[in-house]
Amino acid sequence: MNRLAASAACLLAGILPAQAQDAPEPESNRFTAERVFDLEYAGTPRVSPDGESIVYVRHSMDRRSDQNRGDLWIIDVDSGEQRPLVTGGASAGGPVWSPDGTRLLYSTSAKGKPELRLLYLDTGKSFSLAQLEEGAAGAVWSPDGRQIAFTMFVPGETPSFAKPPSAPEGAKWNDPVRVFDDLTIRFDGQGYLKKGTDQLFVLSADGGSPRQLTFGEADLGQPAWLDNDTVLVSGNLAEDRDLDPIESEIYAVELKDKSIHALTDRDGPDYSPVVSPNGKTIAFLGFDDHVLSYEQDNLYLMDADGGNVRELAADLDRSMGKLAWAPNGRSLYVEIENAGQIDLFEIDTDGDHAIAVSGLGGTSIGRPYASADFSVSTEGRPVIAYTAGSTDRPAEIAVAGRRVKNRVLTALNDDVLPYLDLARIEEFTVKSGHDGREIEAWVALPPDFKADGSFPLLLEIHGGPHTMYGPFFAAEIQRYAADGYVTVWSNPRGSTGYGEEFAQLIDLAYPGNDYDDLMAVVDAMIERDYADPERLFVTGGSGGGVLTAWIVGKTNRFVAAATVKPVINWFTEALTGDIAAYVRRHWIREDPWDNPQAYFERSPISLVGHVETPTLVMVGEQDWRTPTWEAEQFYTALKLRKIDTALIRIPGSSHHIASRPSRLIAKTDNIMGWFRQYDPAAKDETAESETEDTAD
Repeated sequence: MNRLAASAACLLAGILPAQAQDAPEPESNRFTAERVFDLEYAGTPRVSPDGESIVYVRHSMDRRSDQNRGDLWIIDVDSGEQRPLVTGGASAGGPVWSPDGTRLLYSTSAKGKPELRLLYLDTGKSFSLAQLEEGAAGAVWSPDGRQIAFTMFVPGETPSFAKPPSAPEGAKWNDPVRVFDDLTIRFDGQGYLKKGTDQLFVLSADGGSPRQLTFGEADLGQPAWLDNDTVLVSGNLAEDRDLDPIESEIYAVELKDKSIHALTDRDGPDYSPVVSPNGKTIAFLGFDDHVLSYEQDNLYLMDADGGNVRELAADLDRSMGKLAWAPNGRSLYVEIENAGQIDLFEIDTDGDHAIAVSGLGGTSIGRPYASADFSVSTEGRPVIAYTAGSTDRPAEIAVAGRRVKNRVLTALNDDVLPYLDLARIEEFTVKSGHDGREIEAWVALPPDFKADGSFPLLLEIHGGPHTMYGPFFAAEIQRYAADGYVTVWSNPRGSTGYGEEFAQLIDLAYPGNDYDDLMAVVDAMIERDYADPERLFVTGGSGGGVLTAWIVGKTNRFVAAATVKPVINWFTEALTGDIAAYVRRHWIREDPWDNPQAYFERSPISLVGHVETPTLVMVGEQDWRTPTWEAEQFYTALKLRKIDTALIRIPGSSHHIASRPSRLIAKTDNIMGWFRQYDPAAKDETAESETEDTAD
C-alpha cells in the first residue's frame, strides 16, 4: 500500500463503525512468510519387503519449537489409505524394515538422548534397543533379521600438554583450554569437533549392549551386510587420510574375530556398497581420482571377495546416485540427476539401461535443488516407493513398478497450496554468450504477471557449484515471486546433470565463464519483456554467493545484490574452512603460501575495487563451510570504499540456513527488504506519494 492509500485508509477509519475498524485484514492469497510454517513434505519412503506397505517420514514445521519435525506414517499401497505410525513425541526418522517385514527399526530421542527403537507392526508396541550416548547412523538389518549393524561416534583421548591446577571451591575460573591436533577441527553442522571417530557396532535385534567391531583413528561408515557374519563399511585407513579427503575404500569386517580387510585398493573413492540378493555381488560407487574439482561417480560391480571389478553403464554420461538391487538380482535401480530432472534408471548387470521412473524430487524445501529418495521391495516383482517432485508442491510419496500403477499416494499440502495464488513456472533455454552452449533455466512468474517489461527481475544462483537446480517447488522462490519479482534460476556450466565435461568446464576456472551463462539468462528475460532492465537484482548462497559477489565486481547492471554465505577469499577459505584440504588439493591445486596469486585471481575480493552495486552480505554465525570471516571481508571492504552494504549474521545457523523455518523467512524477507530500498519503481512510488501528501 502506498502512502496516499494509507492516508486515505486512516481518514476512512475515523468515520467507520468501531467493529469495522477492528476487523482483521483479509488473508492474503499469496505465499506470505507465515506460509512456510504451513508446509509439509514427505521423505525417506521405505517400501515393505513384500511391496504392500510404505513407511515414510512426514515432515512438518513446528511453530512453537521453530523446528522441522518428523513423524512416521504408513501407507497401504493398494488402497492408498494412510495412517500415523509413530507421532506425538520427539521427531522420528530413519525407518528400516526387517527382512521379514514384521518389525520396523527407527531413530528418535528420549530425554535428550538418541534412541534406536524397534516397532512390532502386529501389535504397534515398540521398545528401545539400547541406551546410546551418541546417535546411531546407517542402521541396517542382518539378512537373517537377528542383528543390526550401525556406526556410532566413539570419543577419543583429548590432547593435553599441561594439567591445570584445581580451582578453589566456589571459584569462577575460565573454562579449560581446548587443544586440537587434527587438520579439521570444525565441521559445518557439528561445530568444534570432539576427539574421536565413527566406528562399527552390532546389536542384537532383541536389544542389549552394542558390540564394537572396529577401532582406530579413522572414521568408518555406510554399513552393509555381506552375509550374517560379515559387514561392509567404507572409509580411509591410510596414514595421510586427512590430506586426501575424498579417498576411501570398501572394507569387510568379520564378526567372529573383528578382522578387517580391504576389498578395493585404487586411488580414488570407493563407497556405498550394496549387496545383491544372493550375496555374491557387491555394487558400489566411485571413480579414479584425477585430482579435479569434480568427477562423476561411476557404478561398479565386484565379486563378494573383491575380485572381478567391472564398470556398468560406462556409456551413460551422468553421475550415479543411490543404488538398490532389483529383487531378482539381475539389475539395479540408480537415482540419476538428468538435465534438471531426477530419474530412476534401471541398469542390468550387462550395462543396458533405461529410465524406469521419472519425476523424483521435492525434498529441498528452501531452494529448488534436485533432492529425492526411493526404495525398492525385495520380494517378487519390484515395487518402487519414491518422493515425487513438482513445481507446485513439495515432495509427496509416489509408487511405481511392474505390479502397481504409477501414482502419487499423498496430498500433504492440499489444505493450503491449492487456495494460494502460486507462481507459475516456465522452463526455457539460452545460448551462453561465451561459447554458445545451451543453458537450462526456469522462471517463476508472479500471480499478476504480464509480459509488459515492467516487473523487477531476481536472478537466484545455486551453490555447490557442482549441484543442480530443477523445476521443483521451493519456498524461497515462491516468496520472491509472491512479492512481485520475476524470479529466474538456471544451471550454468559447472552444474551436475549434464555430463562430466559440462561440470568440469569450471575446473580451475571458477568463477569464470559461468558469469556469461548467467548474463545470457538475464538477457533472455529482458528480451521477452518479462523484466524491466532498470530493475535487476541478484542473489545466491554458498557457490551462488561466490558468483553474486563476482557479478557485482564485473558489472553494474544490477541495482542491488545479496551475497549469502559466500567464499570471498580462497586463501582464507583454504586455511580455515571445514573442507580446507579439499580446496587446496582439488580446487586450486596449489599451496597458498607458494602461489597466492592462484587463490587471489579466483576470489571475489580481487574485484571489490570495482563494485558499485549496493550489496547485502549474509552468513550464519555457526557456518564452518564458508565461515563468517569470508562474508565480513567483503562487508568491510565495501564499507571502506563507501559502497552501500549491510551485514546480517544469523545466530545459531550453520551453512544450512533453511534448517529452521524462521531462518528461511528471515533470509528471504531481509533480502527483499534490502532490494526494496533500491528498486527504482519503489523510489518513484514513494516520491510520488510524498508529493501528493505535501499537496494535501
